[in-house]
Amino acid sequence: MMDKKLLDILVCPVSKAPVEWDSEKSELICRTSGLAYPVKDGIPVMLESEARTLTTDERLK
Repeated sequence: MMDKKLLDILVCPVSKAPVEWDSEKSELICRTSGLAYPVKDGIPVMLESEARTLTTDERLK
């Protein structure tokens, strides 16, 4: 589980938009930029080079 206080302050480094926690994939999702940032050992990796691009379906959820 991602800490709610941490989620409240984290933003996408590309778009500066808020991110959402996806517990199934252990990722932080930014629908604005269309990127998903991995969370490794409980630590968000907020680097564009480490992010994966969301599919069209994922962006629309």
